[in-house]
Amino acid sequence: MLFTPYRLAGLGLPNRIVMPPMTRSRAGRGEVATELMAQYYAQRAGAGLIVSEGTQISRQGQGYAWTPGIHTPEQIAGWRRVTDAVHAAGGRIFAQLWHVGRVSHVALQDGGAAPVSSSALVAEGVKVFVDVEGRGPEAGVGEMVQHSAPRALHADEIPAIVADYAQAARNAIAAGFDGIELHGANGYLINQFIDSQANARDDEYGGSLPNRLRFLREVAQAVGDAIGAERVGVRLAPLTTLQGAVDDTPQATYLAAAKLLDDIGVAYLHIAEADWDDAPGMPDAFREALRLIYRGTLIYSGKYTKARAEQALARGWADLIGFGRPFIANPDLPYRLQHDLPLNEGDRSRYFGGGAEGYTDYPRAA
Repeated sequence: MLFTPYRLAGLGLPNRIVMPPMTRSRAGRGEVATELMAQYYAQRAGAGLIVSEGTQISRQGQGYAWTPGIHTPEQIAGWRRVTDAVHAAGGRIFAQLWHVGRVSHVALQDGGAAPVSSSALVAEGVKVFVDVEGRGPEAGVGEMVQHSAPRALHADEIPAIVADYAQAARNAIAAGFDGIELHGANGYLINQFIDSQANARDDEYGGSLPNRLRFLREVAQAVGDAIGAERVGVRLAPLTTLQGAVDDTPQATYLAAAKLLDDIGVAYLHIAEADWDDAPGMPDAFREALRLIYRGTLIYSGKYTKARAEQALARGWADLIGFGRPFIANPDLPYRLQHDLPLNEGDRSRYFGGGAEGYTDYPRAA
């Protein structure tokens, strides 16, 4: 079933395999996507759908060294090289748009400003990658440091960030992307508004569940109005607690989020499952409830094997399956899965930063 053609937002996808977003920290000066990145993505165009690594919607939205942006003309032109290469290889690609919120550092912010968040809460032990020596991505030398203490956004600042998302979506279409995915997972800004223990606000963006979902609703509506909801996906991590984002009633919260996004009419939900060793499984009842509440395409990612993927598709929980880290070392992953071939092992020491080694030099099976 992985190789049954599938349609998404009017796109004829050749299979049900998704390459999900994976930060690789290879952007050039000015956070511009490079020719090397174009080669990397084009090598993996056999995926039914590629979702790009997170690309920040503004300088304020950056949380790690050497991640690409999509808010300057140079960044748009850089991504155009990537999308042209993917399309020439027969692929389809969405841009993942993110604002990291508090998961940043003063060294990455204009003028050394504090990062922003829903609330002035520090996630202890949550670290970000900083180029402390200023040597650039080619050197691959940086340091993981505790994120800086954030300040809470004032309510009158929020519309400008919503507008940044909408403009980033327009920029993505101008750069040749087939659509965009909002990063609403993994403890980043949208997630910091949603989850109850990351949101201590007492205004219209905090407290009750509808208030905590307000920022998600405003952003999803704005990007849908900008480029069409049929070109918009949203990534959520309903039952994980990554980077200090914890919710007291996660099943109720995320089923409500799914209903909200169904009402807006976004093209898909991308569900990020826990993928660490001994991680808790997602209850079948939650998957079934999500399928009933959300009527669009459902993508699941999180340590899937071919067998697990085919089971999820057969049971109707998922329409597409994301294979993350296997795509790093296997540019021809769909071919290998289709023919039950062994997979290359990735070089973890070269996951972030550096050049072609450990990035575009993995061998193909055929």
